[in-house]
Amino acid sequence: MSRECENQSFTCAHCGAGVRPLAGGSYRNHCPQCLWSVHVDVRPGDRAADCGGPMRPVRLVQPRGKRLAVVHRCLTCGVESTNRLAVDDPMQPDCALAVADVQASALPNPISGAAPNDSPLERGGRRRRPPRR
Repeated sequence: MSRECENQSFTCAHCGAGVRPLAGGSYRNHCPQCLWSVHVDVRPGDRAADCGGPMRPVRLVQPRGKRLAVVHRCLTCGVESTNRLAVDDPMQPDCALAVADVQASALPNPISGAAPNDSPLERGGRRRRPPRR
């Protein structure tokens, strides 16, 4: 699939915002207003995933030497993927408040120690053991 085909406008399935293509030649795979995505890729840009489930933004990461990225978790199948943020896009930058919300939601609960976005499954599908009391 060509980059031109990938870089298209879409309507966010989560919040309904109209999403424009990125100005810099790359392609956008998440909503700049709420940061939600849809599980359409197996590898970035291939649009080969059959799942199609909604992907919630669960945390932010900054790989060494790269830009800040959001980690999405599919609510249908549980797969996680990392996508660079577009906070510097001149046409429609990612919303700073949405980025701050993702960061705040990833902070551990001071009482239980669990993050609100924690899944009961670890990578690989194994159940986490509950904390010892």
